[in-house]
Amino acid sequence: MTPPPDLAHRIAALPLGTFTGQAFGRKYVVTRSLFSKGRAVKLVAEELGGKDYISLNLYALSSGPKLFPCEMPAEKVITFVRALEPNSEPYP
Repeated sequence: MTPPPDLAHRIAALPLGTFTGQAFGRKYVVTRSLFSKGRAVKLVAEELGGKDYISLNLYALSSGPKLFPCEMPAEKVITFVRALEPNSEPYP
């Protein structure tokens, strides 16, 4: 699907690698990885002490960005990315 205009920028602004952050009052451990010379992004988040899980791929295609949530509704990953606030301290 074509993501909302703000989503690719929000994902690009997240730290590369593994970090912690908050969304919806819950703490997550998040990993952002780049593939295909930066044209593909994988984002995975697991709720610490809970059951929530987020996984998505975002591809920068010549026709524009395309979002592929991994076995979950697109609205769930969009809402999560918009709510995610990374912590400033590094992940242990």
